[in-house]
Amino acid sequence: MTLVPKVIGLVYLSFSITCCGTENNIPDAPGIPSIATYFGTKGRYEEVNPYLINDILAVNETLPLLPSTDCRAVHLTAVIRHGTRYPTTKNVKKMRHFYDLVLSNASDWMQNVSLSQWEMWYTEDMDGRLARKGQEDHTHLAQRLAKSFPTLITEQNLRSGRIKMITSSKHRCINSTIAFKRGLMTSFNVEGEEFDHEVNDALMRFFDQCDRFIAEVEKNKNALMEVENFHSTPEMKRVFEKIADRLNVPYSAITADMAEAAFYFCAYAFAIKSVNSPWCQLFDYADAQVMEYADDLKHYWKRSYGHEINSKSSCNLFHDVFTRLDKAASDHRSGQVSEAVTVQIGHAETLLPLLTLLGLFKDITPLTADNFAKQSGRAFRAGRIVPYAGNLVLALYDCPEGSRLETRLNEQPLLLPKTDTYFPLLEEVKRHYAELLQGCDQKAECALPHVRPQTAV
Repeated sequence: MTLVPKVIGLVYLSFSITCCGTENNIPDAPGIPSIATYFGTKGRYEEVNPYLINDILAVNETLPLLPSTDCRAVHLTAVIRHGTRYPTTKNVKKMRHFYDLVLSNASDWMQNVSLSQWEMWYTEDMDGRLARKGQEDHTHLAQRLAKSFPTLITEQNLRSGRIKMITSSKHRCINSTIAFKRGLMTSFNVEGEEFDHEVNDALMRFFDQCDRFIAEVEKNKNALMEVENFHSTPEMKRVFEKIADRLNVPYSAITADMAEAAFYFCAYAFAIKSVNSPWCQLFDYADAQVMEYADDLKHYWKRSYGHEINSKSSCNLFHDVFTRLDKAASDHRSGQVSEAVTVQIGHAETLLPLLTLLGLFKDITPLTADNFAKQSGRAFRAGRIVPYAGNLVLALYDCPEGSRLETRLNEQPLLLPKTDTYFPLLEEVKRHYAELLQGCDQKAECALPHVRPQTAV
């Protein structure tokens, strides 16, 4: 497949700023909701790294030290989720349905929680567009990474084209990319210049091009049965009943979609506007934990360990990452690294399959509808793994013993499977992933069973 780069201008960013200006016209109470850490993939990056609440440009000072002072940074690859976004059209419709129910049947509750003057400001044309907060997410992340990797993310590398930017074609990703570039320009006091980026959906939206994933998961009503079954469990039914009790509406009025929409009102208000909305009063800690688990089940079965094709659909991105690392190591030995930094901006659906393919955050017992209580200490919590602006950073170092690889997730150190150091030798990492590196053919993996391509002998 020939991948044709495509450069997009600033028109997307200006539309993002102007399309949804009502977000600043709706008053809400300030503060952090007590249930904010359970918002799942609708959660803020700051809940993963609370130290950023006081200083958004703070760099993690607790990272492990390199094994030798003679190690030198050679290359950095970052795969990043887009920043905070507005709800999609589908979710806005759910929210409108729930809002109409509350407006018509729970006016007393709205009065009691100071929502009587609140008007529905979420509109269908928002459709997942990047919020102003999402722009800030990426501008600030770029500035922090520039501070963390000062010999790689430099003005010289930016101006010379040695910092490559790749993005999904979705507007929220393109605008995140533009915001990231703005962060770099701010770090180096560069003004009045434009730096290109490439649109590459084959890498950033591989799931759209994987026929087997689409057939076996995306369009298979049985693929997410664990999610549907969880809606009928006592834990979930109790959440529905408590929402109904608080609103004083019949139990039958609160469905899974209604509960999800209510949770969205709380989560989106905080993520987009950083306010503690009265809608959050529909949930307590226990409810929020159940709602988070429902979200985790969906991501587990649709994008992670639930089905093998979820991770195998990311083979191209997996190979791309290791090819860049190998090339950087080779270039360094030859005297000049042509691409010092690669920034790839996509979606939660981009990162989760890749992290799964790498064998990260895998629980011994799969997440299912009937083991909510047993999974309270689970590793797989999507909101902690891929919040808005969630990022996987792989940094390559030239050290006396050879090339070493550092992995960070959301600016925190991350141990790769079968390693006992945060700076394993690149060759050791490649040996661990040898089977994938020698195989993991996305074309073969994504072909439907009756049209699987022949592989060379």
